[in-house]
Amino acid sequence: MVGKTQVEERHTRAPSGAKTKVTLPKRRTELGLLILANLATVVAFFLAKYGLNQSYVPTVDPYLVAVVLVPYFGHLASRISAPDADPVFLPVATLLNGIGFVMIERLDPTEAHLQVLWTTLGVGLYILTLVVVKNSDNLDRFRYILVILGIGLVLSPLVPGIGENINGERLWIHLGPLSFQPVEAAKLLLALFFASYLTEKSDLLKRMSLRNLRAIGPSLRSFGPLGAAWAIAMMLMAAERDVGFALLIFATFIVTVWLATANKTFLLLGSVLFVIGAFVASKLFAQVNERFTIWIDPWKYAQGIGYQIVQAQYALGTGGYSGTGLGQGHPSVIPVVTSDFIFAAIGEELGLLGTTAILFAFLIIVGAGLRAAMRARSQFSSLVAASFTLTFGLQTFFIISGVVRILPLTGVTLPFVAYGGSSLVANYVLIAVLARISHEGNEVLLFGPQPPIQKQLAT
Repeated sequence: MVGKTQVEERHTRAPSGAKTKVTLPKRRTELGLLILANLATVVAFFLAKYGLNQSYVPTVDPYLVAVVLVPYFGHLASRISAPDADPVFLPVATLLNGIGFVMIERLDPTEAHLQVLWTTLGVGLYILTLVVVKNSDNLDRFRYILVILGIGLVLSPLVPGIGENINGERLWIHLGPLSFQPVEAAKLLLALFFASYLTEKSDLLKRMSLRNLRAIGPSLRSFGPLGAAWAIAMMLMAAERDVGFALLIFATFIVTVWLATANKTFLLLGSVLFVIGAFVASKLFAQVNERFTIWIDPWKYAQGIGYQIVQAQYALGTGGYSGTGLGQGHPSVIPVVTSDFIFAAIGEELGLLGTTAILFAFLIIVGAGLRAAMRARSQFSSLVAASFTLTFGLQTFFIISGVVRILPLTGVTLPFVAYGGSSLVANYVLIAVLARISHEGNEVLLFGPQPPIQKQLAT
C-alpha cells in the first residue's frame, strides 16, 4: 500500500488513450535545489566583491542576474520535456557554473562577462537537446555520421587558416571573432559512437582474450575500434601536442568497453597501448615531454616552465582548511588561472572545505549519471549514460589531479567551473542527454517492465 501511494503521489495515469493527470515532485525538488544554488552564487558574489574592496554596497549586477535567471529556463524545459529526470543534474551544474562565474569575475571581469554569454548558450542548447532528443535510442541510427563528425572535429585544428596554436597546443579553431575547442564536442560524438558500436558487438567482445586470438581468427577485426581510438589519441598527442583530451577519449572508450563486456583484456591491452604511445610522444615532442618533466620536479624549474604549477602549490598551501576568504587571496599570480588552474584559486580562497564541497558536487553528478545508466531502458542508452558520465568524471579527475600533482598537467578544463565556452556548452549538452535517459528510465520503473540492465543485474 505504501509503494502504491508513493507512485500515485508521483504520477496518476488513466488507461491508455485517456487524459493523464501528472504531478511533478522531481521538478519541485529541482526548483528548490536551483534556488539554493543561486542563493549560494549570490552570497559568494557579494563576499568576493567585499573581499576585494573591503567596503561594497550591494548593487544589481546584470551579469549576476543573468547567471541566476537563465537556469530557470532550463528548469521549465525539464518540467515539460523530461518531468521524471533526476532533479540534481541542472541545479548542481548551476551551482558549479555560479561559483566558477564568481571566481572568474573576481579575477578577470572581461572573461566573466563572456562566460555569462556562454552560459546562456549552454542552457539554450540544454533546452534544445531535450526538445530534439525525445528518445535517446534514436541516436543509435546516426552511428557513422557521428563518428565522421567526431573525427572531423578532432582534425579541424590542423586545417591551415582556421587552426590556432595556443601555448604549444593546436586544439583551437578560429572562425571570425569566435575561438573554440572542437574536441569538446568531438568527445560527446565519439562517446555516442562507442556506445552504439559496443551495443552491437558486446557479445563477441566478451569472448575476446589474449589466449583465444587464434580461435577467433577473422573476428580480430572487432579490435578495429580499439585501434581507431588509440590512433585518435596518438594523433592528438603527436599532431596537436595534447595529452589531456587524448587520455580522456581513450580512457573513456576502454572503460566503456569493460563496462559493456566485463572483459579485462581490453583494460590491460588499452593501458599498455596508451603507455607506449605516451612514452614515445614524450621522447619525440617537447610539449609532451615538458608536461612530464614539471610533474616529476616542478621546483627545479620554478622560475621557468614549472612556475605555474609551483604557484598553484603555494596557493593551495596558503588556503589551508578554510581559505583566505573570497577576494582576499592572490591567485592572480598563477598564469592562466581562470581556465587551467581555477581549482587552485578556489583552494586558496575557500580552502580545503571549499574544494571538498566542489568535489562532492562533481560526485553528485557522476552518481546521478551512473544511476541513469543503471535504470536505462535499453543497452544503448545505458552505455551512452555510462560513457557520458565517464567523460565528465574523468575530465574532472584529470584536471584536478594535474593541479595537485597526482598526474601530469593535462590542459583540459574543469567542467562548468573553469573559463571556456566550448567546455561549458558541451557539458550542458552532456547533462541534457543524461537527463533524457534518466527520465526514460524512471518512466520504465514506474509504468513499465523492469529495465533490461536491472534484469541482467538481478540474475
